[in-house]
Amino acid sequence: MEPIVQLTHEPLRRDVLVEAVSHPSVGGIVVFEGVVRDNARGKEVRYLEYEAYEEMAYQQIQAICKEAQQRWGVERIAVAHRFGRLEIGEASVIIVVASPHRAEAFDACRYIIDTLKATVPIWKKEVATNGEEWVEG
Repeated sequence: MEPIVQLTHEPLRRDVLVEAVSHPSVGGIVVFEGVVRDNARGKEVRYLEYEAYEEMAYQQIQAICKEAQQRWGVERIAVAHRFGRLEIGEASVIIVVASPHRAEAFDACRYIIDTLKATVPIWKKEVATNGEEWVEG
């Protein structure tokens, strides 16, 4: 199955992504959901803004997913990332990996989020009560 990659300004839907990778052959589904928290490095965060080079981000996320499929033998992966302004508690990224066995799903999911954060051209601005700044990841 080709990895599902969504880049959007709309709220992310965990249930839709889980349904997209579900299959009778699947014994484990691992979901990672990154949400906006109200604090970072001692600051009170009001909201986040995400920007991306969307064409390149899409291609790189596809490549990361395909690498995970090859390394762990998982066939069913969905990744969604949101852009624009996100409020506290909203999901910025959701990764869903489904496989016959849980170990491979956990390993592939961790690889996808860690590699995505380190390599994909997505930028995050924290808007806090005492100012704003672009931050890593």
